Amino acid sequence: MKICAVIPTFNNDRTLSEVINGVLKHIAAVIVVNDGSTDRTADILEEYGERIRVISCPANRGKGYALRQAFRYALCKGFTHAIAIDSDGQHFADDIPNFLATAIRRPDALIIGNRNLSQENMPRKNTFANRFSNFWFTVQTARRLADTQTGFRLYPLEKIGKMHLFTRRYETELEILVRSAWNGIPFVPIAVGVHYAPDRVTHFRPFADFARISLLNTVFCLLAVVYGYPKMLAGRLAR
Repeated sequence: MKICAVIPTFNNDRTLSEVINGVLKHIAAVIVVNDGSTDRTADILEEYGERIRVISCPANRGKGYALRQAFRYALCKGFTHAIAIDSDGQHFADDIPNFLATAIRRPDALIIGNRNLSQENMPRKNTFANRFSNFWFTVQTARRLADTQTGFRLYPLEKIGKMHLFTRRYETELEILVRSAWNGIPFVPIAVGVHYAPDRVTHFRPFADFARISLLNTVFCLLAVVYGYPKMLAGRLAR
C-alpha cells in the first residue's frame, strides 16, 4: 500500500500548522488543498516547501471539491489510500497509526473515524445533525454507522477516487458513504478522539448546508428504491 494524507483547508490559519505537523509525524506524503483561503494560509503552506504538496483553488469551491481534487492527484501519483483529516484541529493526528494498522488488515475497506458524540464538549447541533444523517443513511443503505459526518477517514482510492461525485461541499462525504454502501465497499469504524475548542473556526452554514444535505437525502431515498437496493441485492446474489 502507498498511503498519503489529505488536508482540505479554508481559512483555518490558527490551527493549520499544528494539524500538518501532527500528520507529518506519521505520514510523509501530505497533500493540502487550499480551498480559496483569504487568511494567512498561503504563507503558512509556503513555509513547508517541498515537505508537502499544495493544491490551490483560486476561489472557495467547497470541501467536497477539494477532496475530489486531492483524490485525483493522489491516484495520478500512484497512491492506493488516502487519510482525510480536517484542518480545524478537532481531530488528533496521533490516531493515524490506528488507521494505518487497520488498513493493513483491511485494505479493501473504507475506514471511518468514530467520534464520541456523547462527550461533554460536543456541540448539540453537531450531535443532532449526525443523528439525523445516521438515520437517513440507514434508510438508504440498510447499514448502520454511528458517525456518518466525521471527516477523519481512510479511503481506498481505487474504489473511491474514481467515483463521479456530483456534490462539492459538506454533503460530499455523505454521498461517498451511501454510494460506497451501494457498491459493496466494506466499512470499518474505529474510535478516534475529538476536541471542539470554544474558538474553533467552522465554515458549516447551519441553514444552507443542512438544506443541501436534506435535499441530497431526498434524492438518495428515491435512488435507493430504483438503484441502490437492487444493486446491493445483485451484489449479494453474485457472491
